[in-house]
Amino acid sequence: MQAAFYERTGAAAEVLHVAELPDPQPGPGEVRVRLSWSGVNPSDVKSRAGLRSKALAFPRVVPHSDGMGVVDAVGEGVPPARVGERVWIWNAAWGRAFGSAAQLVVLPARQAVVLPEGTSDEAGACLGIPALTALHAMLCGGGVQGQTVLVAGGAGAVGHYAVQFARLLGARTVIATVSSAAKAELARVAGADLVIDYRAEDVAERVRAATQGRGVDRIVEVDVAANAVLDLDVIRPGGDCVVYGSGKGEFTLPFFPLIAKNVNLRFFIVYNLDEADRERAVAMLTGFLQRGVLQHLIAQRLPLAQIVQAHELVESGRAVGNVVISLP
Repeated sequence: MQAAFYERTGAAAEVLHVAELPDPQPGPGEVRVRLSWSGVNPSDVKSRAGLRSKALAFPRVVPHSDGMGVVDAVGEGVPPARVGERVWIWNAAWGRAFGSAAQLVVLPARQAVVLPEGTSDEAGACLGIPALTALHAMLCGGGVQGQTVLVAGGAGAVGHYAVQFARLLGARTVIATVSSAAKAELARVAGADLVIDYRAEDVAERVRAATQGRGVDRIVEVDVAANAVLDLDVIRPGGDCVVYGSGKGEFTLPFFPLIAKNVNLRFFIVYNLDEADRERAVAMLTGFLQRGVLQHLIAQRLPLAQIVQAHELVESGRAVGNVVISLP
């Protein structure tokens, strides 16, 4: 099989290679998926770059956790009827040496989820991290029914889904921040009631006006290091700030504003969702996909031979939406 891999961390052009590797075989409880698409996420890029750790957990790493394909073989204990299923996968490269940047991947059967008809193949490679992150951010802590929700980065890979899920799960008002007029239109089409260009407008002032000074009930935050001061300014007393990302490895938060407002800080990484939370999110996502109510924002489609360019595109922050790689 053709696969991309790296054997040390560093710049994409220096460490990523595409070559033939042996076909993997499924073991007990596993399925093998012949992949059509692999999703490239910021966490994949950070792992390859060595931003979390310079040391590799395995001698060779095939990157990427998200993907879409068809089950073509099963291991002992897995129903043979699963062969031929069109599936999307999650956590392929999390704690594992073999991710989805390959023609074939073997993983536990539960990590290959049936992709409903009507959902495009490419969209299937955007679900494990972007869609599930956005959905859990709306479901945790009692959900968003009747709430005013602020989504930071409402045109991003996660944010675009988050705007949609907030609307579908009954939020009263959905506010999104963006960095351009083009992104503002994407957030509005996704369902945002108010879109604020943080580069051109005073976000805190616009939010206070929209909430009659009360503040928002929930913030879904992509970069807590950059936005912590703003978040504290616009969140209501007792509100939830749900954090799934940060532009810096370390940041500070002021104690007294947090405690004075009784702010609930919730941090999570989608890789480590507990079983009940993941099952809830997957089931709900499946329902939305079956109903055909989701928009999927694909920024770029590139072949496996251009995986370096794909990583560089995600790393640059220029991609508006998801970057996916087609497998030969």
